[in-house]
Amino acid sequence: MQLPWQKPKIPVLSLRGIIAARPGAINLEAYTAPIERAFALAKKSKHLILAIESPGGSAVQSDLIGQILIRRAKETNVEITAIIGDVGASGGYWLACAANKIYANRLSIVGSIGVITGGFGLDKFIARHGIERRLFTAGENKARLEMFSPFRPQDGEFIHGLLGEAHEIFKSWVRERRGTRLTSDETKIFDGGFCSGERAVALGLIDGLADLDTIVKELGGKKARPIWLRPKPPRGIMRFLTRGAVESALDIAEERLNAPTLR
Repeated sequence: MQLPWQKPKIPVLSLRGIIAARPGAINLEAYTAPIERAFALAKKSKHLILAIESPGGSAVQSDLIGQILIRRAKETNVEITAIIGDVGASGGYWLACAANKIYANRLSIVGSIGVITGGFGLDKFIARHGIERRLFTAGENKARLEMFSPFRPQDGEFIHGLLGEAHEIFKSWVRERRGTRLTSDETKIFDGGFCSGERAVALGLIDGLADLDTIVKELGGKKARPIWLRPKPPRGIMRFLTRGAVESALDIAEERLNAPTLR
C-alpha cells in the first residue's frame, strides 16, 4: 500500500552506449542484474521505462536483451515504455521495440532498420611494397574476407546473403512488436535509413513525442519520480585497469569484420 507521504517510484533502466559483447558496452552480461532489479521494483507500479541512448551495435546482444525484457514483462505483468533520447537507431531501436510503447523527442534519431559489416582490402598495398603474404588454412573458406588476400566474388555473395538473413530477422522483429501501427509503405521503413522523431511518428515507428519526466508522471502521477538503474561501474583499483582506447578500437573493428552489426 502506498502511504500518503510516499512518492510513487517508476524504475528507469538506462541503456546508454554502444551495444557490444565487451566491458563497458550494453550487453546481456552487464545488464542481467539491472534488468532483474528493474522488474523487481516494477512489481508495485507495473511499469518499467527504458531510457535509450544508443546508435546500435551487436545484433546478437540486441536480440538477447530484447528477448529477456519481453520474457520478464510477461512473467511479471509489467508494461514497458521506451523513451529515446538523442538516438535510438539500429540496435538501439531494436531494444526500443521490446517496449509496449515508444516515445522520443521530435529531433531524436530513430530507425535505421538495417544491417552492416565491412572491412579493408590490403592485398594490393602489400604487393606494391613487396610484402609476401603467407597464409595456411584447412577449409576452403576459412580465410574468407581476410584483408591481406584478394577479394573473391563468392565471398561477397556469402556476406550479402548473411546480411540479408539478419535484415529479415530485424524486420520480422519490428513487425511483430509494432504490428498495425506501422504504415503500409515498408520500403521507407526498412531501407536502413534513419529519421527524426517527428517523422518516426508518421511512419509508426514510435507512438508519440514525449520526454522522460512527462511519461513518469503519466504512469505514476504528478508526484512520481524515476528510480534509475544501470550496471555498476568498476570500483577501486579496477577502474584503472580498463583497456586502452587503441585496444577497444581494435575490438570494434574485429566485431565489424566478423559479424553483422546493427548501426
